[in-house]
Order: sequence, then C-alpha cells, then structure tokens
Amino acid sequence: MTKASVVVNADVALGTIDRNIYGQFAEHLGRCIYEGLWVGEDAETPNIDGIRKDVLEALKNLSIPVLRWPGGCFADEYHWKDGVGPREGRKRMVNTHWGGVVENNHFGTHEFFRLCELLETEPYICGNVGSGSVREMSEWVEYMTFDGESPMAKWRQENGREKPWKLKYFGVGNENWGCGGNMRAEYYADEYRRYQTYSRNYGDNKLFKIAGGPNVDDYHWTEVLMREAGRHMDGLSLHNYTIAGSWEEKKQALDFEEDGWFEVMKKSLHMDELITRHSTIMDKYDPEKRVSLIVDEWGTWFLHEPGTNPGFLYQQNSLRDALVAGLHFHIFHKHHERVKMTNIAQMVNVLQAMILTEGDKMVLTPTYHVFEMFKVHQDAEVLQMSVDSGDYELNGDSVPQVSVSASRKNGEVHISLCNVNPSAEAGVSLDLRGIGADGQVSGRVLTSDVMQAHNTFEQPDTVKPQPFENFERGESGALSVTLPPMSVTVLTIRG
Repeated sequence: MTKASVVVNADVALGTIDRNIYGQFAEHLGRCIYEGLWVGEDAETPNIDGIRKDVLEALKNLSIPVLRWPGGCFADEYHWKDGVGPREGRKRMVNTHWGGVVENNHFGTHEFFRLCELLETEPYICGNVGSGSVREMSEWVEYMTFDGESPMAKWRQENGREKPWKLKYFGVGNENWGCGGNMRAEYYADEYRRYQTYSRNYGDNKLFKIAGGPNVDDYHWTEVLMREAGRHMDGLSLHNYTIAGSWEEKKQALDFEEDGWFEVMKKSLHMDELITRHSTIMDKYDPEKRVSLIVDEWGTWFLHEPGTNPGFLYQQNSLRDALVAGLHFHIFHKHHERVKMTNIAQMVNVLQAMILTEGDKMVLTPTYHVFEMFKVHQDAEVLQMSVDSGDYELNGDSVPQVSVSASRKNGEVHISLCNVNPSAEAGVSLDLRGIGADGQVSGRVLTSDVMQAHNTFEQPDTVKPQPFENFERGESGALSVTLPPMSVTVLTIRG
C-alpha cells in the first residue's frame, strides 16, 4: 500500500476558493437544452414554466453558482432576436455545428433567465462576435439590462418582462481562434476592444467582461490579448478538454482498460501546467491579478456513444470521470488567486454531464456526485498544506497517487482526497495543525470495484457517495486514513 503524508495548517488561510469555480455550461447542443432542460409548458413531463422539474430539482442540490449560455460554438452563430417574442413566431435555424438539426429558438433569453432564477444561479451569457455585429451585441445588453425608455427596453416589456435582469458575466465571443471566426490573436484583440466598447453598463448593472482566450497551450494568444486588450477586460477564458486518445481519434467512455485510465489521469493533471504558464503571462501585464482566468470549458471528451448522433456529443460518465473532476477542482483551488470561475462542459446529456436523460427518465452521474460532495469548498478559505505522495506507476510512467485539497468554512475544515490508483489503497497520514485534537470527524467516499462503473437508467445507484469511516485518530490528533483504490473522499472536521 502506498503511503502519503499530508500536513494541513488549519489556522493559515491562503485566500478564498471562489464559488464560481463550480460553475456549469449549457449549450444548444444535442439534448442538453431541448429534452435535458427544456420540454415546454405543455409537455407531459412535469415542468416549471417549461423547464424539467426533476432535472431542476437535482441541479438545485448542487448549489450551482453560475451558468454559461448559449455556447460554445453555437454562441457565434446565435442571433438573440430570433429567440424572443411569441414562440410560434420565432425563426427556425439549422444548428450547423451540432448535428445539423433544426433549432426552433423556443429557449431564448427570457427562458434562460427564468432557468437561472429557478436555479438561484448567476447568468453568464456569451455574445456573438463571429457572425454577429457590434450593434446586435450592444442591443442585446440593452434589452437585458436597461431600465429606461429605449427601443430594446420597450421590446423587452412587450415580451413580458417589465424590469431588466441583473447580468454580471458577459463573454465577448467564444473560441474566436476556431469556430468563432478562425481569427488571429492580433485581429481578435482589436475586435474584442471594439465589441466590448458598446457592451455598456446601464444604471447599476456592471458587466464583468470576459475575452475569448487561448486554446489549450496557445501562449501567444494570451500574450497578445493581455498586451493589446488586457485593460479592457475583467476575465480571459481558457479551454482545455481531457481526451482519451487524440482529437482526431477519440476513444470511448466505457471501453477502456488500465492504460486508458492512466492516460486520462495524466492528461487531467496537465491543467496545472496550463494554468501556471498562462498565469505567468498574465502576471507580466497584470501583476495585481485584476483580470481573472476563466476556465469556461473543461472536462472529458470521449467518442460519442454508439448509435447516437455524432454531433450530439452524448457520452456515458464513469468513475473515471469522477476522478477527473476531483483532480481538476484541486488544481483550481491551488490557483485560487487567478482562477475565479470554471464551467464544466456540460450540464445535461453532453460530454462530462451532471445528468443524463432518456424521455422522462433521469440519472445522476458520478461527476454529479463529486460536485455535490465538493460544494463544501465553495467560498471557503483554502488552507496551507503540504503533500508527500507516492506515485502511481504504469508502463514506465507515473503520476502522484494521492491528490489533496483543504479548506475552512463556518467552523469546519473540509479535506478532499483523490486516490487515482485503480488497484491499490493509499495510506494517508493526515497531520491536522491549528485545530482541536478532539474535533468530530466524518467522511463520505465515491468509489467502486470496477474502473468502468457507471450509472444507468436501470441501475441508477451503482456509483454514489457512501459513508466513509476508514480512519483512526492518533494521540496527537493526527488522522490515519486508508483510501480505497480509485476513490474520491471528503472528510469533515468540526473543531
């Protein structure tokens, strides 16, 4: 059994884990919006104002802080005016990016804000730079946020919303290096400066403007954007997916052995290097860290499930995905000074989803359970700690076997631990300093005996959190913890 030594200084806080690190993303892609979230008021499926009640209730349990919409690549072909007004009169369009299906625009601005109200979450809207105009974006902001007399405010009122909404987070384009226009960094920097100029603050509504940032390790893009437009932005996005195989030849979500498990664990940990190197460039132009790094697309991207539309990006979600989520959150916690929001892709039925649906049936994924277990970290103080972990080795390569993060909130210390080895326990010596030696300890664990374990509509509880009691307290108050193979564990210490 691998041994790991962890020291947590519970009385030394390094900063705050922004709750928005636990954000979500819902794009008009496959069955995420239609069926997953939106069924319409007249549907037989129980709903609240057209939004699926079962999905809504499950998502509310995650305390979702922020929700990004409408894309993604869809954002730069989305014309918001087609999605307001009486639904029977809304224009239909072809979703050219995702499956070539007809988009009827029944879920638009009003419906999105209603979803956010029901979820009690902050809206994050991504505007259209790729195929839209400055005027179109400017008028959308006016429509949503202006409380006065104007053409857009009047139209909003005619469409049933008297008062404007509160909108903080606004993305000026998406992946403009690719599906958002195939632009050069230098060109997009100028376009960003122009578009954001006319995305105005009305009244006391202050936009937090997010520029379209780099693709994975395009450090040149970050350099140019920070140099040429940094003073005009509040956030810079970063996109990186954890892919089994290659971009051109992805592997399936469930058909893997230990080499496929190891590959995904190692690629997940690469997020640390990406954030470190992009942050270093940002520090050069923004040493005060005023501009946030917004990782608004992350997660696993596998081959679509057999028999489904390739453009719908529907994949199963296994224990492997749960470990990916846990590792990413630990990395985001580590970079709390710069990383202020992340948005997993995506919320329902797409890529690394929280929830899968099939008709009226719904199932929670292992990733959902990690979000639920880790919500104790939201807005908590990240604690100073050190970790000395043995390695998980396979075929001459290795990664640290144990990943740990610790935070403090409301008089409790929460320690999350990931054991990435699928076949070996990990013994962890946990030295808790700055907290009473007689504090009450409790725990929960997410694990299975099978790497490919996942939840189905027929067996929805194959992977779900269980009470965890495999720890002992020493005389000095230290904990001796034995982590099961391939597990995500959260310990709570009440001082």
